[in-house]
Amino acid sequence: MANPLKCDLCSKPATVHLTQIINNKVHKVDLCEECAQAKGVTDPSGFSLADLLLKASLNPEPVPGTVRCEQCGCTQQDFKKHGRFGCPHCYETFANLVEPMLENMHKGSAHIGKVPRKALARKTLYDRLTQLEVELNEAIKTERYEDAARCRDEINQVKQTFGQKSAH
Repeated sequence: MANPLKCDLCSKPATVHLTQIINNKVHKVDLCEECAQAKGVTDPSGFSLADLLLKASLNPEPVPGTVRCEQCGCTQQDFKKHGRFGCPHCYETFANLVEPMLENMHKGSAHIGKVPRKALARKTLYDRLTQLEVELNEAIKTERYEDAARCRDEINQVKQTFGQKSAH
């Protein structure tokens, strides 16, 4: 028999199960009856699933009005209520709130980007071609003609591969 789910806040047996789908990603929160009532889950008008999912409500509540963005005036309570900041400067102002959420949701808190596979393959071939041309010129200058011939042949092979890849 499977183990019963435990409350995400206090580890008691969970009786309230919340699921939200955002951008095709499923976020689940399991709560015991006491924690659900304490967080206002049983009252739909006062409930913010974003608070629970972002784990912001797990942190001690700050004194109202203590931290406010200098640019737009957004407070931590505004962020919790609406689930978004008022301006780009808010990310610096509320860094201590954002960092733990990002670490919890992603592999890290720094955006490293993503490169399409085809573009990466083209760049790799282009870089190899550039390297071979440098080696060819160096071999010719130092009169290493066997190395120059090897580089020439490999350049032709890379250009042929590059031509095949770009034709698709």
